[in-house]
Order: sequence, then C-alpha cells, then structure tokens
Amino acid sequence: MISRISRKQFHAWMIGLAMLVGLAAPVHAQLTVDVDNSAAEDLIIAVPGFPTQKSVDTPAGTTAELGNKISDVIVSNLRSSGLFKPVGRNQVRGISFNEVTEPQFPYWSGTSASALIQGFVRANGDGKLTVGCYLYDVALQTELTRLGFVVDPGDWRRAAHKCSDLVYSRLTGESPFFDSRIAYIAETGPKGNRRKRLAIMDSDGANHRFITNGQATALTPRFSPDYKQIVYLSFLDGNPRIYIYEIGTGSQRLITQSTNPTFAPRWSPDGKWILYSMAIAGNTDIYKVSSKGGQPTRLTFAPGIDIGGSFSPDGSQIVFESDRSGSQQLYIMGANGGNERRISFGGGRYATPEWSPRGDLIAFTKMAGNFRIGVMTPSGGGERLLTNSWQDEAPTWAPNGRVIQYFRTRRGSGEAGIWQVDLTGRNERQLPTPVNGSDPAWGPLLP
Repeated sequence: MISRISRKQFHAWMIGLAMLVGLAAPVHAQLTVDVDNSAAEDLIIAVPGFPTQKSVDTPAGTTAELGNKISDVIVSNLRSSGLFKPVGRNQVRGISFNEVTEPQFPYWSGTSASALIQGFVRANGDGKLTVGCYLYDVALQTELTRLGFVVDPGDWRRAAHKCSDLVYSRLTGESPFFDSRIAYIAETGPKGNRRKRLAIMDSDGANHRFITNGQATALTPRFSPDYKQIVYLSFLDGNPRIYIYEIGTGSQRLITQSTNPTFAPRWSPDGKWILYSMAIAGNTDIYKVSSKGGQPTRLTFAPGIDIGGSFSPDGSQIVFESDRSGSQQLYIMGANGGNERRISFGGGRYATPEWSPRGDLIAFTKMAGNFRIGVMTPSGGGERLLTNSWQDEAPTWAPNGRVIQYFRTRRGSGEAGIWQVDLTGRNERQLPTPVNGSDPAWGPLLP
C-alpha cells in the first residue's frame, strides 16, 4: 500500500530534521515540456541517488540501497516517456541528506541539466518508509514542486512511480501514468500450439506474475475501473467463458458461458456492465451483461459481424467494428444500442477500436497491407497512423490518454511482444516480458 503525505505532515517531519529552510513554499517557474511537438528537444534532468539520514535494514533492503533503486526507476520512467533525457546517479555526484532541500545550484548549473530531482528515504518507527521527492529548476534555482509518500518497504517501486508521475505532470501539464499496471496474455510454445496465460505487471514491466496456469486458453483481459478485478475470455474444453478474476483474493467467477463463439469482453466505465460479442447462426452481435452475471442484452441487430465494443469514458456511447458495409469498419452507437453511424472512411480495414480515457480519440488497428496502430477523433476526423511495422494490433490506452500500448508479431516466427508508442509516433519501445506477449490491457492509475 502507499499513502500520500499531506503538505502539513511533510513539513512537520522535515522541521524535525532541521531542514525548514528548504521547505519554503515552491515558486512555480515556467519550465515545461511540449508533449505535442515531435521536434522538441528532450529536457535534461539530473537524478542523483536518494540519500538516507541513517541506513536502516528493511525487508526490501537497506534504506541506502532503496534510495539508489528509486532513483534508477525514476530515470528509467522518464527516459521511457520519450520527453526527457534523465542523467542518473552514476553520471552525477552523490548528494548528502542535507542537500535534498538545499541543492548546490552552482554545481548543477555547471552541468547540462535544466531540471533536478532530489529526494530521500527515511525509515519510520512503524516499519514503513517515507520517501520525499523534490523537483527544482536549475536555471532559476527554485523549487517547482515536492511531495512525500509513506509506503511499505515492498512497495518502494510505487514511490518511484509516484515521484516520476509528479515530475511528468509538473513539466508537461499532462495527467500521470507511471503508477499503473498492465495485464496481458503470456504466450509460450510453438506457433501452432501456443499456451496462453493471463499475466500482470507494472507499467515498466516489473513485478511480473502469472495469474492463470495455461490449462485453459486466456484471451483479451481488461482491468475493472477500480483495479480490483480483471475480466477475460477463457476457453475450456473448446467452450468460451467470460470470467472475472478477483485480484485481491485470487478467486474467479463465471459471468457467462456459451457453446457459441464469444469475443472481447470489456468493462463499462462504472464497472456495472460487461460488453462482449457472440456469434449465433453465422451472425455476430454485441451484447452486454451485468458484471454480476445474469441474462445478456443484445445491442446490435444488423447482418454480419459486429465485434470489439468499447465504451466512451462517460459511458454514453460505444465504438465497435462491423463488416456490415462489406469490410471491417468502425461504428459508433448509443450505450444501449441504436443510432449507429460509420466513422472510418480512410481506405483499408479497421479493427479493435478502443476509446481514449480522455474521450478525444479512438485508437484502432488499420489493415491495409501491414497492420498498423492509428487514432482518429470520435467523428472520424484527424486519422493518423502511429506505427509502421508488419503486424501491430490491439491498442490499449495509458491512463492519461497520451501513450498507446499494443502487441507486435514478427513476420515468419510468429513471436509477439508488447510495445508502446506516444501520440507523436516518435517514441516507440518494447516492454520487457519474460515470454512472448499479446492482448495488452493498460489499467487506470492505481488508487
């Protein structure tokens, strides 16, 4: 667990450490990063190791060791965003505990850094840790923002993600996304006989664990809005079943099962409904069912294949794919069906749409020769393709609506991996996974 320290609490603690001078109210300088400018230069940020007043043993390592690890995770997070050039602790001098709130600006001004992140790790009497995080403008020699967190030693990475989020939000003006998790399908075995297990990990690929054992094929997971559950499709004895996995208890419950082909379960924004598609007598339509189970409601009635529904953030609309016009295209309808209208007209086929959490864009897979990830507005305008590989598909949004994750399949081998790209299309990278991965699902910010 992790808790945010109030400014009053943080202030009081630091007074007790005789560091009152460094905790003057922050002055908001205009050091910012343009997230929409693909030609913008990355901001250089110095991130020395986080010192500790006294090195204390914890179940996760000493506080001195954790201070270095937290710094390293922050560096990795900021570099992965594609907006910053962080300079880590091995490239700058170490700092003392007292320097955390009294930066030695003459030294930092002699480096190439425009911003400076300093922090500390403190062992508390109750076995928890306090992690402080400070952001400074080097040129103006002023504090931009600060925040403290109380965490269990085992949650030190979450403190690092929270600090990264603080810095990212302050410098970009965007919502954070580092303190989040990803569910995906872990794939092993030969191309024609893959073992597919449900797995989850942190947004940077750390803390990886398998959820299912692979006895039944798992597909298309999605986190619930409150992060307590994952809905996914499972095939046992050839029959599709929609399950909800309870993350806290490790238990799961059956939502619906059928002998008919069933596809792509998705949550409603309020967590009360599950969208999915089911084929009956050669016609595939979109249904919704209560997340507690029960009788499903059919939402589409047109001849053909309707699949891949995704709610708008306000829950009022659903985007889906359909071949009712002769090829796979994107359509929008009301949350209870009806008022269906086509929005994709750019040539080629369109599939796997997902609405941005900000509501301004819809991500999709475009098939025109290669499979590529693209975005468009809900009205169908502003179509942009963000990737250009052989087979990229199944986009899923970061909590801030700025980064998209998807999976990429290699030509010939069939090996798949989890990748992500930002909305400029310039920052593309692969996430580390212990095995092949597909069907990623990016959850909301952790509570």
